[in-house]
Amino acid sequence: MTMKKKLIYIHLALMAFVLTTITACAFKGYKFNGASIDYTKTKTIQINDFPIRSSYVWGPMGPLFNNALKDEFANHTRLVQVKRNGDLKIEGEIIQYTQRNKSVSSEGYSAQVELTMTVSVRFTNNVNHKEDFERQFSASQTYESTQNLNSVQEELVTQMTKDLVEQIFNATVANW
Repeated sequence: MTMKKKLIYIHLALMAFVLTTITACAFKGYKFNGASIDYTKTKTIQINDFPIRSSYVWGPMGPLFNNALKDEFANHTRLVQVKRNGDLKIEGEIIQYTQRNKSVSSEGYSAQVELTMTVSVRFTNNVNHKEDFERQFSASQTYESTQNLNSVQEELVTQMTKDLVEQIFNATVANW
């Protein structure tokens, strides 16, 4: 057998191994998007709307966050979203939305402002209560102080929301 044929057989064997591994993981309920859910035991999720408890708010922030959180689970899991009695339950509040000076220019003025959003999350796993938790997640974005917050706020809150939703998803169903 020539060296070229040996390499072809090794390549085919390696591809078969990789495909078998991928298929085996998919049947176990593990997905490459990070979710590790045993769908034979966990079928539903209840995601309550997060009210805003922060003293400083931006009106669209609540609906933007709540919709993004529900969309993340709808798009990346096979869990059915229910109004109550879910196998998994996520609830909480948006507890902080603040801005602070992050850096100072050589003239002594604020050069950058950091916007931070913090949510408090209570996660209940009614299938395995050992995974229950209550904790806070935060995300920040920075903008130049020469910019008006109103002109960048939607983009910054959207990015912070994306980051927060990813953190919550990973903490609840990805077991990271």
